[in-house]
Amino acid sequence: MLSAGVCFAPALMLMAPSAQAATAAVAGLPDFTELVDKVGPAVVNIRTTEHFKAGADGAQAAPDEEEMREFLRRFFGGNGPGAGPGAGPGATPGAPGAPAPRGRRQAPPDEEVQRGIGSGFIISADGYVLTNAHVVDGADEVYVTLTDKREFKAKVLGADARSDVALLKIDGAKLPTLTMGDSSKIRVGEWVIAIGSPFNLENTVTAGIISAKARDTGDYLALIQSDVAVNPGNSGGPMINMRGEVIGINSQIATLSGGYNGISFAVPINEAMRVSDQLRKSGKVTRGRIGVQIGELGKEVAESLGLKNAQGAEVSLVEPGGPADKAGIKAGDIILKFNGEQISRSSDLPRLVGSTELGSKAVVTIWRKGGQLDVPVTIAELAADKPAKVAAGKGKPKAEAASNVLGFKVSDLTAAQKKELELDGGASVDEVDGVASKAGIRVGDVILQLNNVEIKDAKQFNAAVAKLDPKKPSVVLVRRGDVTQFVSLKPSAK
Repeated sequence: MLSAGVCFAPALMLMAPSAQAATAAVAGLPDFTELVDKVGPAVVNIRTTEHFKAGADGAQAAPDEEEMREFLRRFFGGNGPGAGPGAGPGATPGAPGAPAPRGRRQAPPDEEVQRGIGSGFIISADGYVLTNAHVVDGADEVYVTLTDKREFKAKVLGADARSDVALLKIDGAKLPTLTMGDSSKIRVGEWVIAIGSPFNLENTVTAGIISAKARDTGDYLALIQSDVAVNPGNSGGPMINMRGEVIGINSQIATLSGGYNGISFAVPINEAMRVSDQLRKSGKVTRGRIGVQIGELGKEVAESLGLKNAQGAEVSLVEPGGPADKAGIKAGDIILKFNGEQISRSSDLPRLVGSTELGSKAVVTIWRKGGQLDVPVTIAELAADKPAKVAAGKGKPKAEAASNVLGFKVSDLTAAQKKELELDGGASVDEVDGVASKAGIRVGDVILQLNNVEIKDAKQFNAAVAKLDPKKPSVVLVRRGDVTQFVSLKPSAK
């Protein structure tokens, strides 16, 4: 013990200069106290309940374990760590606030039980509240509690699952409100705070920085990524910048355990307000569509098609009779711009189309066979995808005997297959190995193009393959069911 003490004193002396530097660094950190005092009163706690009706034996099944995990992943506090009053380290099943044991439990008829905990914030003094759609999804009753402990029963005016935004209304007047910022002007590295009810701990403040401005997580939404700590119960709470403006709604976490793991995501407030405006007017959100299914454009495919950069959206399916079909857009086209805006990633297109006014005309710039073309398209309302059609495959002619350096054999399509798939030509894949197999081509696929040249039949395809330079990659346009995409292949010399 004595020797340890002797060795420890010099260490303290050596640390002194660095400790002084640390003190100076801490002095330069932002102070959030006034900001929290200003915005805190407008952040609310949201709890949801549902009515369980007991069966003939008076028993009621407990929520499924997978559903509980989903609640945790999406920040619900119900049936999760610290979900109820009194929960904490060491809580055991059956204790106040602890998760209910899996299985069946006794429940009074039509019992109202807590379903989940979330957060929200007031956007107007007369009681409009924003939160996440998943916070109120499936709830029979929604209750909003302010920081002054006033509780209101809320009405859900509408919820949009695609953006994960819900609009609530409570009967109040002269309520504290938050100011909306502009999420398009955020900068990576700027300080932000989150306020919410993690684990049902009301008005908890955490801070961090914006890590990325537009993280792709879905077709219609690019989320704000930050390192602000958010946990189950934070869902629906505001992300606030240093000016006291809301720039996002805390919505998702990247986690393996159900708790904070260093990365969190927020819905950009510009999108959230656009959605809330529609929910306030009609209770639902309408989005535009042009009737195409798209995929990401790879570098090798882009080069093979004569494009300098791998930017744009590859059209893999055109809905028969849809707006794109009527405008002349075809499977295999590359959409480069929408109304003059560059499509850097395929996910950019549905967001731009979705926010375009229904019935309006949009100009779609496409790349086809080495040239650029502007196509006018009328925007229709988003509809469900149609099921894919698959060729029957009966009465198929014998495959062409000759193999090829691309690694697959083909045969002609029957008249019935052409009619069913609405094709004038093409060659059906009958055997796959080597290069084609590694690239993901399957038996039953239909080859529509080879290096921008349309394929009419198997004979033409084999003749074209025989002339390929074995040292250069080629690109084939492949149709599988109703889905069409380009596949890059590097020929292998025999």
